[in-house]
Amino acid sequence: MGFKHVGIILGASALSLGLFSANVNATTTLNEQPPVQIKAASTENVFTKEDLIKKFRGLFPKQFDFLTNADFQMNGGYYYPGEETMRYDLFFTKTINGKQLYGNVSFVGKDLQIENFSYQPATVTEALFPAKVSKDEAQKIAGDFMKKYLEGGEYQLETDSYGYYPTQLLTEPIRYSFSYTRLKNKVSINDQRIEVSVLGNGEIVGFYRSLDANKASTFDDTKQVKAKDAILKNVKENLYVEKQYQIETDYQTGERHVRLVYQPIPNLLGVHASSGKYLTLNGYSADFPKKSTISMLASKPLPSKSGGEITIDEAKKIAEQLLKIDLKDVKSNIDSIRETKNYNGQEVYSIQYMYSYPNGGSGASLEINKQTGEVIQYYNVKSEILAQLGEKPSEAKPLTEKQALEKAIDHIKKWVPSYLHNYAKPMEAAYLDEMQGSYMFNFPRVVNGVIVSGDSISVGVAKDGSLNNLYVNYQEVENWPSPDKAISEKQAKEILTKALSLRLNYMKANQKQENHHYDLVYSPLFNERSFSILDALTGEWQALYGENNSTVVTHPWAEEELNYFINAKILDIKDPKQFNGDAAISKGEALQVLMKSLTYMYGGYYYPEQENRNQSFDNINPEHPLYQSVERAVEMGVIKPDTKSFAIDEPISKEQLAVWYIRALGLEQAAKHSAIYKLSFTDTDKVQQDLLGYVALANSLELLKADQGAFNPKKEVTYAELAVSTIQLAHKISEKGRAFPY
Repeated sequence: MGFKHVGIILGASALSLGLFSANVNATTTLNEQPPVQIKAASTENVFTKEDLIKKFRGLFPKQFDFLTNADFQMNGGYYYPGEETMRYDLFFTKTINGKQLYGNVSFVGKDLQIENFSYQPATVTEALFPAKVSKDEAQKIAGDFMKKYLEGGEYQLETDSYGYYPTQLLTEPIRYSFSYTRLKNKVSINDQRIEVSVLGNGEIVGFYRSLDANKASTFDDTKQVKAKDAILKNVKENLYVEKQYQIETDYQTGERHVRLVYQPIPNLLGVHASSGKYLTLNGYSADFPKKSTISMLASKPLPSKSGGEITIDEAKKIAEQLLKIDLKDVKSNIDSIRETKNYNGQEVYSIQYMYSYPNGGSGASLEINKQTGEVIQYYNVKSEILAQLGEKPSEAKPLTEKQALEKAIDHIKKWVPSYLHNYAKPMEAAYLDEMQGSYMFNFPRVVNGVIVSGDSISVGVAKDGSLNNLYVNYQEVENWPSPDKAISEKQAKEILTKALSLRLNYMKANQKQENHHYDLVYSPLFNERSFSILDALTGEWQALYGENNSTVVTHPWAEEELNYFINAKILDIKDPKQFNGDAAISKGEALQVLMKSLTYMYGGYYYPEQENRNQSFDNINPEHPLYQSVERAVEMGVIKPDTKSFAIDEPISKEQLAVWYIRALGLEQAAKHSAIYKLSFTDTDKVQQDLLGYVALANSLELLKADQGAFNPKKEVTYAELAVSTIQLAHKISEKGRAFPY
């Protein structure tokens, strides 16, 4: 998720943060392995648990007074390879009224600087939608935290990471995330950030800052900077656009939606502020980057490796060929093979394998396309095995990038020939791991002459030319928007030129590990944002996933709730202009809203190998759009499979909804004893006799209330009533500690 660079400095001046006076360096490169913690000798641990607790309480005065020292546990000290800085962890947990809270905080160095903090309160009801604290109020809380406890140095608020309407359950708390960048010479450093998270109840529950492993960083002189206006004029004169496909996936349903967008100057990352050189994907250039040239790996489809569908035994033979290893005392063994569908919806054989040797073993998995017999996911663990055995890696002279690219193409031709005609040669320089002498290449997918963002074949080549890893990302999509229906490039260029601006920031243009210099670079923004999407079909700007917090529909008393449901994709409406919040909602749609509010559903998309799936109703088979909602509701006990069919199109009455709510709360056993309930409604006689307990409990819990003394049990529930009451239900579930996330 990108950050909106709004350039707000808290208060009259930038924040003063003494604990963060050192530079922060958090550059993460592709395929970089996370550091492994190494325990230090106990004699090096110069701090006690009480020291850490004292520091912690000083950072969060009064907030954690309810914790005793016995609730804390210490882990320390340890350090990361290549660093001399000691780290210490403090964990805490406590059970209050049957609910558990927990958290952890990490300290670094002799002065115990806080590095990160995470906290999960026992009770978060006030943080649920509608949250007690607004985004603006949360921003002030985060800023006050930064200013009050962290003095010295300068940091600038960038943005909150996510929009106000994240895709989450109603039983989960609203969380606001704010990002601050460190300033140098009043200019932000793009990779030195602090993140602060605030719950919807106003509590600070998350904090992270990246550490500076190198305190000798150098920075361009701001006095040498060229005027922004002249550079902006030059970029606008040279600006061009390219079409691009972007695939968005609904991770609950697996449905894919393809956008055709216009990407402005995809190869331009910025302009060096003093030299005027253009920063491209391949480094600095004196010339303005040209349009991408697509060079396909093959002009026509090539036959697959197997010539057709393969059996499980054939898959095993292919795997055995690939997994051969020529190291003494090392044996390869295939542990399991199963037929499944992978993340991209392809039928594959998933193969788990292990290399065993005298002192242990190393294993991984690979995937073979069932239809083609081609290896589409593989990682070579030979270097790890050599390290475990204490043997030297290959001493071969490292290849040049050109030689490595030739080897990468040879590997693709050998293992996945039938994919070649869908992919082009890399558009950018390879990632070079200088320590290993290996290269990583990305071959982009092309459809209708348009690059598909994110769909690529990734190939890793070792310094001796052998295959390090292979991953084919090929998403099955039925409908690709036609490039012929897009607005013209001229129109797109006019829209983008109007929205273009530049922002000066410090960044590491050279990502090599030994590089400690920050360049001053003018980075392009559109609509004052780092990431903006221009829809090529409509010419309109599109919101990024999770950022939409717009008012879609209006309603006299349930507007906020209805728009929350729509923006969070709990409620799916086709035409906002025709939507009537006071219209009756059907049982099928009401059940889907309830399930999306209370539980994540991945269903057959994530578990495609599951056979003989349940079918509780004759009219709701596994292919039905409501299948997951209905079966999850049966699983949770919200509905009972006591009829042959589920009346999805019938309106749901108020008393029927009361039954669902009470079952969701786990109170059905109490509700069944209808004789013990005395209702004072003017229309009690209209309540179905065996539902009296459900209605009584729903009313007393203020989920479904009476109106002027009448409950109106047969009344058809509206969209507005369902939205408001479902939110009340989520609060009750949270209070009760009865959640159904998965």
